[in-house]
Amino acid sequence: MLSKKIEKSLNDQIRVEAESSQIYLAMACWAEVKGLEGVAGFMYSQSDEERAHMLKLVRYVNERGGHAHVSALKAPNVTFISFKEMFEKLFEHEVMVSESINELVHIALQEKDYSTHNFLQWYVSEQIEEEAMARTILDKINMIGNDKGGLYLFDRDIQQLTVSTAASDNPE
Repeated sequence: MLSKKIEKSLNDQIRVEAESSQIYLAMACWAEVKGLEGVAGFMYSQSDEERAHMLKLVRYVNERGGHAHVSALKAPNVTFISFKEMFEKLFEHEVMVSESINELVHIALQEKDYSTHNFLQWYVSEQIEEEAMARTILDKINMIGNDKGGLYLFDRDIQQLTVSTAASDNPE
């Protein structure tokens, strides 16, 4: 059974994950109308992934005897000065999500809810990957600079981007 504090904190994280999905969706729309089909496809996939993260939390709350809430969401930014600015905002958002997950882990330990602590470890690992991916993309964008040919190749290649992190590596 979830404590009221844990239930509220998990419901807050459900909103964060839902807003993350909306942010990626807004970025996908912006990229698509700018002709960046690869970036748009990447963002659509990320939006779906964030929604899956939200649903995983919803099911966990309900399975543990709580009541998951669907709440109002803050409207995401829908325009960007450049695709570089868009990815900078994305990185900042992923850092904020990591901080939110870390706070949730802290609360779970304070409440001695080891089941929730264990459940949240997947999110901790996931955020390491999300931040690494955003950082890798920003590094690539900085290498491209103002090169239109580089942007074309980046747009084409981003859908195949995978980032291996220490947290996801298997030592086999």
